[in-house]
Amino acid sequence: MGTILTDTKLQAIAEKVNHNERLTIEDGLYLFDSPDLLGIAQLANQVNYKKNGDNVYFIENMYINPTNVCEANCGFCGFKRKPGDEGAYTMDSEALLEYVEKRWNDNIREFHIVGGHNHEVPFDYYLDTIRTLKKHYPQVTVKAYTGAEIEFFSRISGLSMKEVLQELIKAGLDTLPGGGAEILTERYRLKMSPDKASTDQWLEAHETAHSLGLKTHATMLYGSIESKEERLIHMDRLRQLQDRTNGYMVFIPLAMQPRSVNAGIKRRTTAYDDMRTLAISRLMLDNFDHIKAYWINIGVQLTQMALTFGSSDIHGTLIEERISHAVGALTSQGITREELVYLIKSAGKIPVERDTFYNIIKTY
Repeated sequence: MGTILTDTKLQAIAEKVNHNERLTIEDGLYLFDSPDLLGIAQLANQVNYKKNGDNVYFIENMYINPTNVCEANCGFCGFKRKPGDEGAYTMDSEALLEYVEKRWNDNIREFHIVGGHNHEVPFDYYLDTIRTLKKHYPQVTVKAYTGAEIEFFSRISGLSMKEVLQELIKAGLDTLPGGGAEILTERYRLKMSPDKASTDQWLEAHETAHSLGLKTHATMLYGSIESKEERLIHMDRLRQLQDRTNGYMVFIPLAMQPRSVNAGIKRRTTAYDDMRTLAISRLMLDNFDHIKAYWINIGVQLTQMALTFGSSDIHGTLIEERISHAVGALTSQGITREELVYLIKSAGKIPVERDTFYNIIKTY
């Protein structure tokens, strides 16, 4: 494999990968330091090809943020408002349906619902949000509420996380999104998201969801105060949980967005870091089927590159996405199906439209 041979340590890691041996955190640290980015990409590409061939998946989905009122004070958020702040909102069922109707088309397969931790409304509000959507759009998968929101609902309702999830499933919940994970170490969480679920609580929310039969998603928000080792500890914790439950479908590394759209290049993650992190995720998370390159986060051209760095999913034909844009994402807020298909095909891959659970709807 070309350049790999000049780097004996990388060669040893390649041997492990070829023999399906799990990489250690120490291996991961070496991959973050190795100058041979293309060698790492080749390895990640090889692993992805074994799992997914040339298929690259996407979904047509709609983002809904029912409320931006939040009790938490996370260091990276430009979305939240305090009760009574200018721009604070909480949609009732009428506003919710109106929001969806305006943006609706018949190809939408998934509602992706994430909002603030709004303690001004009862747990029932969050159940009603799902009930309303399921009643009017029974065919659409409801992907709602992060692990951190599950822990928050448990606090405001007095129910255990298991009971919270059982109530949500009864209301029509189909899967949990991967958000709220940020970086799964306590040093990071105490600094960046002190009011949100701890590492163990976030993992427990997902483990409980898996035990109740839900398949879920996992993210990592990188590019702020975390060390490279913390990124790898994060991956390792997910990998260990996946060993126990096999409940995760996909891992999504998300680059931290700066507070302002006008922030300079030094305030953003580099293309090198984005590509390397995607490739290392593919190599470390040997028990995950998919690594997603989130185009709204890294932009369409890097997403296209990511398809040879181990990624098999590029998210969806999004119509609108508010949370990244509230903190200065540079990408456009929507992309059409034609553009998405072109993006994948021109990278020499096969575009596959999927549902939430990676069932194939159409191959292009």
